[in-house]
Amino acid sequence: MRYMTINHCFDRFSLKIALALAFAGILAAADLPKGETLLDKYVEVTGGKAAYSKIHGQMMTGTMEFPAMGLKGTLTIYSAEPDKQYFEVALDGVGKMQEGSNGDVAWANSAMQGPRLKEGAEKAESFLKAKFNPDLKWRDLYKTVETVGVETVEGKECYKVMATPKIGNPATRWYDKDSNLLVKMSSITVSPAGDIQTDMTLSDYRKEGGILMPHKMNLKAGPMEFAMTIDSVQINPEIPKDRFEIPDEVKALSKKAQ
Repeated sequence: MRYMTINHCFDRFSLKIALALAFAGILAAADLPKGETLLDKYVEVTGGKAAYSKIHGQMMTGTMEFPAMGLKGTLTIYSAEPDKQYFEVALDGVGKMQEGSNGDVAWANSAMQGPRLKEGAEKAESFLKAKFNPDLKWRDLYKTVETVGVETVEGKECYKVMATPKIGNPATRWYDKDSNLLVKMSSITVSPAGDIQTDMTLSDYRKEGGILMPHKMNLKAGPMEFAMTIDSVQINPEIPKDRFEIPDEVKALSKKAQ
């Protein structure tokens, strides 16, 4: 009888602990700011809606470096509303790597792999990434954003937010609890070689055209690591009319596919 009584007491004690932990978890979740609040606050602390709304296009130049491979080159990015983007890296001794999206076609062309059209999930992902002013228009891109916890990233205590797009893979974002600046992003990137885990840390925020923008991005895509540094940002520049046109090599692929 005494054995059963002790077990009964132990079971009741365990139940109380479980209930207390569950209640603590509920309280902790209740203390977390909503994901919507954090994404809106990011727009606010980096410049505000009015400042973002004045930007309709931009050009960035800088460098891209692959330390493990000993490669370094120049980086040029053009982007314009609503969904146009052109990305070019010229690597010393290797040649150019180019990617583009114009809302209808997404493509890639490189000295190493040649031209190709993006299709399916990869194409949809390129369209998502090409949306201009995505931080301002996040409600058009994501169906849910949820704060799921607090983690330390790059020495900063951050809110962890899971953002699920209307099309494509979910992405995780970490916002500094003190500044609300975006510290890290993580997602699954679609590629011809399959899905790749991609992590990017962002730092060196500086004001450009009234908006705080990160100027250093360190990326890890699968086993590959590389760093991007932005040296110059032009806001609302005169972008060449043909900048977002599809290269002839890619057009030839499109005609062949048809």
